[in-house]
Amino acid sequence: MALSRREIVKDVVQQSTEAAIGSAGHVVAILFETARKITNEIGAFGTEIFEIAEASKRAGLDAEDTHPVAD
Repeated sequence: MALSRREIVKDVVQQSTEAAIGSAGHVVAILFETARKITNEIGAFGTEIFEIAEASKRAGLDAEDTHPVAD
């Protein structure tokens, strides 16, 4: 038994929709992974900034301890 024109069109629409949804899912997964990596890098940068600020503060305190300022 041959497929009717309507059944062929239905199959084409169904397969095309499934392919589009699959591709969209892959793109969304890529975007989410990229957003996660960017967030991770921004967090690492923030941590480095805090560490630099703390090291600078410690260095300033050490300098004050070794060279007291005379009033």
